[in-house]
Amino acid sequence: MTSSMLPLFLLGALAPALVTEFGIARPLLGVLVTAGFGVAAALSLMIGPVVDAVGPRRSVIALFAASAVALAVFSSAPHYAVLVVAVAIGGVPQALANPSTNKLIATAVPPPRRPVLLGIKQSGVQLGAFVAGLPLAWLADAVDWRVAVGVPAGCAALAAVASLVLPHDTAPVRVPTIKVSLAAEPVVWLLAGFSVLLGCGIAAVNTYVALFATQELSYSAPAAAGLVAVLGVVGIAGRIWWARVVSAGRQPMSLLAPLALVAAAAPVLLLAANAVLAWLAVAVVGACAVAANAVSVLAVVGASTPAQLGRNSALVAAGFFAGFAVGPPLFGLLVEVSGSYSAGWALVAAECAAAAAVVKWSQG
Repeated sequence: MTSSMLPLFLLGALAPALVTEFGIARPLLGVLVTAGFGVAAALSLMIGPVVDAVGPRRSVIALFAASAVALAVFSSAPHYAVLVVAVAIGGVPQALANPSTNKLIATAVPPPRRPVLLGIKQSGVQLGAFVAGLPLAWLADAVDWRVAVGVPAGCAALAAVASLVLPHDTAPVRVPTIKVSLAAEPVVWLLAGFSVLLGCGIAAVNTYVALFATQELSYSAPAAAGLVAVLGVVGIAGRIWWARVVSAGRQPMSLLAPLALVAAAAPVLLLAANAVLAWLAVAVVGACAVAANAVSVLAVVGASTPAQLGRNSALVAAGFFAGFAVGPPLFGLLVEVSGSYSAGWALVAAECAAAAAVVKWSQG
């Protein structure tokens, strides 16, 4: 999960360096995120049957291999167009991540242990935010941003080899029926819609908070990247905590609206353009918005039979990725047109509030 999402967090943590080196406007930073998550969203609509046919172990190995390629191209990109290609390649492991890991857990772990393990697994995404925002951002400041991206490329390649020790897939590889599967229960579509709105808000914060801190709060580049790291650390804790709450008997659907509603307060704090409140804002995003995504994964697993799990996980992931694809460029365009980050942060607050409203409306 860390490897699959690392390009996104690197775009956010290294945003000041990337904007300077490639001479790009703020909306073009959002276009990079769209390149990756547009691919991920499209593939997610058809990746479920592929994972079911290939098997979770083989899918995880492919995930790491694709991550290694994407990060290697990212680190060596000579100009912006190649950077777009690199991030687009990164959409492949993003699409593979949830279906393959969910299926691996569903087939290898007893039901009572699954909620906590799924929470830990989902926290791997936020581990990527911490890694990008602290050690890799510091490495970029001390040496070069290309070296900072090259290190995880090598780690992903090693992880692909290490994944050979996972339990062997019990079924032989079969040719999957490649089709866009949109047939799903109403609750799955609800979770997909919720994920679109939540993804828009989370992705905008991930992508632009470090750039905002350097341009509006006079942060140094390493300090600004530290905001991304804090988001990651709190996100890890939040995902594990709420997974334990679900494991203790709380229905995951009942948690989604409150978490999204509290998350709507975070961009309001950023509207104040206060250097101290920025840290609190990213902590709220990590504890609530990021955690809500993990809770939605638990809801998908709980609402799906083993035969439906790959398809349903992929459909909800497609919604989340679609939000990630739309949110950052829209945010960047609003900021560029208005000349202020205020319009962008107001949009993020509205997106989180709308996600809460979707769930409350469905519950009557």
